[in-house]
Amino acid sequence: MARVLLIEDDPAVQRGVSLALKRRGHEVAVAGSGETGLLTLERHRPDLVLLDLMLPNMSGLEVCRRIRESKRIPIIILSARGDEIDMVVGLEAGADDYVVKPAGAELLEARIRAVLRRVAPAQDGGTRNPAAGPERHADLTVDRTTLVVAKHGTELPLAPSELKLLLFLTATPGQVYSRQQLLEQVWEHSFYGDVRLVDACVMRLRARIEDDPRRPVYVQTVRGFGYRFGPL
Repeated sequence: MARVLLIEDDPAVQRGVSLALKRRGHEVAVAGSGETGLLTLERHRPDLVLLDLMLPNMSGLEVCRRIRESKRIPIIILSARGDEIDMVVGLEAGADDYVVKPAGAELLEARIRAVLRRVAPAQDGGTRNPAAGPERHADLTVDRTTLVVAKHGTELPLAPSELKLLLFLTATPGQVYSRQQLLEQVWEHSFYGDVRLVDACVMRLRARIEDDPRRPVYVQTVRGFGYRFGPL
């Protein structure tokens, strides 16, 4: 099972989530603040971070941004704030998923499993043969075996969701996918409101791979439907 770091300041939530995860075989470390969480991240080396937004002193958003500066570890925001703007801001900060508290143990376990599968997306990232070697798409190089994406020879530090989305789209260049299709294939859940996960991830991915995110060449919008991968 997974090594999970829970960054949460509410003792009741700490106990409830920790107990639920431990019963499912996970190893759990708990931090009660953002600062402690960042220190524990280096010591505990978790497979995944569960992160509350409303933390004392350093906010969960700032913690998320700091983790994303140097690490590709999956991050799930676990927050009582369920407004659309809170969800969008959290996703734009670099989270891979967003769960609103209180969340049932089965839902949380399903989201954890889905996010962890994105760490190794080469197992189901497309139909191309990995033995064929790295793929070249204009200035981008995509290696499905090593899960390395580079631009002009420089490796890009993509988050798990960004990486799996790119691998999925590059498997069939020119194919148009709706947001719902991408949500089901990449995030593995199909709640209508969660299509915002797709838009937020596309925005972050464009910021990584495009020369000008406002005029995307690689991840292109098909108005009224969804997205496709270019250049064609």
